[in-house]
Amino acid sequence: MPGREVLPEPVRRSDAKARRTWAKAHDSAVEQYGEGERAHRVAYGALKHTHEKVGDHWQPKEHGRKGPSDEQSRLPRGTSDRSAEGVDTRATKQHLQEVARELDVEGRSRMSKEELVDAIRKANARATAAARR
Repeated sequence: MPGREVLPEPVRRSDAKARRTWAKAHDSAVEQYGEGERAHRVAYGALKHTHEKVGDHWQPKEHGRKGPSDEQSRLPRGTSDRSAEGVDTRATKQHLQEVARELDVEGRSRMSKEELVDAIRKANARATAAARR
C-alpha cells in the first residue's frame, strides 16, 4: 500500500487504525487526483473524522464520536482561512481541558473553549516539532 510509505511522522506515531485510515484515504486520493498536497489533505480530512491530534500523535476521538474535527473540514475548500489542525473543535470544554492537561497547558482552567482549542493547537505543534528532533 503506497500510502504507508509516505505516512507523516505524527500519523506513524499513532494507533494502527489511524495509520490505516490515513493510508487508505491517501491511496484513494492519489488514484483520483494524483500524488501531492491534495492527496495529503484528503487523507488528513478522513483522519479527522475518527481521530484528533494530541501532542505529537493522533488518538481516537472521545466516546467514538465521529465527524469533522473543525469548521474548515466541513466547509468547501477555500471558504475558511484557519484550520484547528486536528484539534476537535466540536468536543466538550471538559474534554478540551483534559487534553490541555495531558499536554500540560498552563492556565487551562481559566480558558474559554476557543482559547483551549488555540492552546492545544500550539502545544500540538510544539510536541510535533520536538518529536522531529
